[in-house]
This record gives sequence, C-alpha cells and structure tokens, in this order.
Amino acid sequence: MDIRMPEHDGIEATRRILASPRSRSRIIILTTFDLDEYVYDALRAGATGGFLLKDAPPEQPIHAIHTVADGDALLAPSVTRRLIGQFASRPAPHNGIPPPLSELTPRESRRSEWLRAASPTRKSHKRSCSAKPPSRRTSATSS
Repeated sequence: MDIRMPEHDGIEATRRILASPRSRSRIIILTTFDLDEYVYDALRAGATGGFLLKDAPPEQPIHAIHTVADGDALLAPSVTRRLIGQFASRPAPHNGIPPPLSELTPRESRRSEWLRAASPTRKSHKRSCSAKPPSRRTSATSS
C-alpha cells in the first residue's frame, strides 16, 4: 500500500480495508516518505505487515511478502533503528519497582482505612480463637 494515492491516502485505504470484520488482510506500506508520523499512523491504522521504503533493494518487498505470509512483520532498517532509539531513550515506567504505597487509588485508601480500623477487632478475635477453651468438669458422682 502506498502512502500517497489519488483519492485516499494509503493510511485511510488501510483503515477502510481492515474495517470489515471479515478482512484477513495484512498490509505492508511501501512509500518514499521516511517519516515517523507515517510509520505511527500506518501502524495505528492496522498496517501490521510492515513499513518499507521504495529505495529498498528490489528483493526486499518480495522478502517482506514472504515474511508477512509467515505471520511476522518487517520494518525498513532505518525505521527500526529510529524506533529502537526512541524506545531506548524513554525512562522505564517504574524501573521494575512498584509505585510507593502512598500512591493508592481512592478505593485502595478507603480499604486501607477500613483494615486499620478493623485491626484491633481482628487481633482480639484471633487471641480469643487461639486461647485454650475453659475446662469442663463433669461430676461422675452426681445423683
């Protein structure tokens, strides 16, 4: 699919083709425009087959078709390099460490307050459950 076409651009055409629930198409974008905006728009539109530039060697589109037919995707090397660079330069969301407990949602805060308030009751209940039951003496000599 080319990005620029006479009536609709390739991104809009991609959206329309993939809008059908019965569509099983995998679309590869082939364009002269090496712009991140086009890459992102094409991927959002559903062009999950790949994104190639027209200055690629003639065998690359053929390789891309086989790659997509095998269930994978292919991006032009320059696009891949930029995407990796942009991804790697972003800070990690939490560096693998969960957010501090001070960042509770309102619901979690209410639940936490409820648990703190119930804590003495829970502890006294636990103590009473673990205490030995009073001994029962039955008299064998009762009349």
